[in-house]
Amino acid sequence: MWRANTAVECKAKRGIMKGHQEPRSSSSCAACKFLKRRCTPNCQFAPYFRSDEPKKFAKVHKVFGASNVSKILNEVAEEQREETVNSLVYEAEVRLQDPVYGCIGAIASLQHKMVELQHDLILARARLACYVDQQQRHDSESFFDIDHVNMAPLVDIQEPSAGVVDAFDYNALPFDQFSPFQFP
Repeated sequence: MWRANTAVECKAKRGIMKGHQEPRSSSSCAACKFLKRRCTPNCQFAPYFRSDEPKKFAKVHKVFGASNVSKILNEVAEEQREETVNSLVYEAEVRLQDPVYGCIGAIASLQHKMVELQHDLILARARLACYVDQQQRHDSESFFDIDHVNMAPLVDIQEPSAGVVDAFDYNALPFDQFSPFQFP
């Protein structure tokens, strides 16, 4: 059974045949809704700011402004625009949370946490070396008696300064005299 195509179907088919993208739904993108303007079929914000995510564009607009976002998107290659928008959204969210430092504050916080964890790792390795040495001494004194193992460190471990364990003296540990490795 043959039926006539409606005008909308004809326009949609012509758009697809000419190599254009499929027509979007009739709702405006979040950017056009926020800016209270009509969303055109070739709206540059539509692929990145969907209508169901209005806060996403609102944050980016508040920090960067629509004109600047448009300029940034025009300067970036088409295949990198999605990542660029994601970066702008993240930067805007962080800037709204921390207006003074923004992303730099988040980076500084993560770097500070990394230094703390490195410090903790140095202390843990020093304590482990003490426990291993203590166990070796204890094993050499009583080969089979493991009921009386003291897990207290042999040396006083202090806080390291500038990332180096100054209080831990490797020369104080009794290494086997037949060891092929020389320790400083």
